Amino acid sequence: MEIIREIINDPQISIVELSQKIGLGTTAIENNITKFKEKGILKRVGPAKGGHWEIIDESKNENIDEASEL
Repeated sequence: MEIIREIINDPQISIVELSQKIGLGTTAIENNITKFKEKGILKRVGPAKGGHWEIIDESKNENIDEASEL
């Protein structure tokens, strides 16, 4: 859930920045983001550099809790 909050606050945040803000390793952040993508909650728009995160369906908030390890 903390990852989603950070992405909502800064859609252009990077994996490294998320890792630093939340205090988890980049692999843990990537694993959680993969779960969010699989659940249809989150997607990346544009290139890795210069792109941004987008919350796909906020009505799936129950899936955020299920997918998140935080």
